[in-house]
Amino acid sequence: MDRQELHNLRKWFSEYCRSFYTPVPEDQKNIVLKEEHTRCVCENMAEIGRHLGLDPGRAALAEAVALFHDVGRFPQYHRYKTFRDDLSTNHAALGASVLVKENVLRNLPRNKRDLVVHAVTLHNALAVPEGLDVETLLFLRMVRDADKLDIWRVFIDYYAQRNEDRANAAALGLPDTPEYSAEALSSLRKRELVLLKSLRTLNDFKLLQLAWIFDLNFVRSLELVRERSIIDGIAKTLPQKEDIALAVASVRDYVDKKLAAA
Repeated sequence: MDRQELHNLRKWFSEYCRSFYTPVPEDQKNIVLKEEHTRCVCENMAEIGRHLGLDPGRAALAEAVALFHDVGRFPQYHRYKTFRDDLSTNHAALGASVLVKENVLRNLPRNKRDLVVHAVTLHNALAVPEGLDVETLLFLRMVRDADKLDIWRVFIDYYAQRNEDRANAAALGLPDTPEYSAEALSSLRKRELVLLKSLRTLNDFKLLQLAWIFDLNFVRSLELVRERSIIDGIAKTLPQKEDIALAVASVRDYVDKKLAAA
């Protein structure tokens, strides 16, 4: 895939985003949030690709995956006014259907089209499925890392904002109260992913986000977690309790040991 084709795909994406622009301030805020998120995920994808030494053609294909990973968010919000898949539809599957229906990837070879659509479809799965070909597996792991890295940025900013300045669809509608669930905290301490069904409050969502660190695939991703102070950025917004401090220390220790062994 060459840079000109990537330029064409970027142009299509920009026009697609603009088709959802609205004079309603709250709705526009949510659309712009996802448009900016996509730009940053593309940057993260490029950074991981440089660390892996991807050639220009594969680097361009990686960016195409990042560019379209959340394309389903725009019709999702337009139809349902939420980013919660459980209250609307699977945004990844919706995004893949947009790419196919609009024939966005028509100028790519069939195997490249299939790779992009497959990676978009699976980017939000709880775990990477078995049986994928090596190339699809690589790009899927890359976009999952690139996505998490920017979701952390989005929410560290979100937690620092006043309620009236926040994009109202960002935090899944969870109550911002002092409580947190024992189930979510237990999963984090065991270095397991926190399940969406266990979330009761915004603090539970923060614990879930910290647990994503255990699902990162690349050394550069872990380095960026440290360089961007992601653990501290989320931890400082949690209740300052001993049990949470111990769990956060376990996450930090995990990153330190992974990077020391790299």
